[in-house]
Amino acid sequence: MGDTDDCTKAERTVFVTVGTTCFDALVKAADTQEFKSELSARGYTHLLFQIGRGSYIPTKSTGEDGSLVVDFFTFSSSIADNLRSASLVISHAGSGSIFETLRLRKPLIVVVNEDLMDNHQSELAEELAERKHLFCTLPQTLYQTIATMNLESLLPYRPGDAAPVAKLINRFLGFPDD
Repeated sequence: MGDTDDCTKAERTVFVTVGTTCFDALVKAADTQEFKSELSARGYTHLLFQIGRGSYIPTKSTGEDGSLVVDFFTFSSSIADNLRSASLVISHAGSGSIFETLRLRKPLIVVVNEDLMDNHQSELAEELAERKHLFCTLPQTLYQTIATMNLESLLPYRPGDAAPVAKLINRFLGFPDD
């Protein structure tokens, strides 16, 4: 009977994305046994990494021993399907990844890369975290964020309507109203 429960357990994937850059610190932080154990304890079944240009290769696992199924890839023409199928997204602080995930209404943890010069991306992540749309952390505190997160505390992100601004700009430039 125990085998039947394992077969019917719903797949819950954590998708980790670093974009096109190298962000080995994020991949390493999510590839620890402590981190993976916490994900399992929270009911996640799969961990998928998009590692970009990084040199650190996460440890793959088939999950046969009851642990998380772990896999990775470097690049994809689109990560939209990965984002859609994820139960939780852990992302670098790129605005494209952040807003695409929020538009899909997926829980999001943004991990800021402190090694980037003039890291304006952290300002966006910190502001959206303050508004409770996502969690914002650093690689060294990622485990603590996972261990203490309450996904119910996140608020849906509602994008603004750019049409009035576009209309004003068009009028200013002398274009007719549509």
